[in-house]
Amino acid sequence: MNLSSEDREKLIALALKARQQAYAPYSHYAVGAALITRSGRIFSGCNIENAAYPTTICAERVAVFSAVAEGERDIAAIVVATSNGGSPCGSCRQVLAEFGLGTQVICVDAAGQVLLETDLNSLLPGAFTPRDLA
Repeated sequence: MNLSSEDREKLIALALKARQQAYAPYSHYAVGAALITRSGRIFSGCNIENAAYPTTICAERVAVFSAVAEGERDIAAIVVATSNGGSPCGSCRQVLAEFGLGTQVICVDAAGQVLLETDLNSLLPGAFTPRDLA
């Protein structure tokens, strides 16, 4: 799926909006994410930290889990918004890989400027996927 410029701008705006809802009292690194499925549905999420650090959840996974909870499993693209355009962590890359190595990944800074645009396969070469369990 090639993102239309309209969908691209919409995802960037939604990721930036989701970032404003982040609960990040420990790292102070607010992250927002917005994804679009191949059916055209959009889901967003923000990072939610916890005093017990391992129970923190990233914005990307919140968005993916929301999509899956609504029956969507074919993710076309995700936009991740941070203060400095940081890319998804390893855990998020692995979760995204479950739903398609061709997923387009766009990372933007707090102003919405695109700093990275790639696909998941490039971010996670040699990914462990369901076919490895066969």
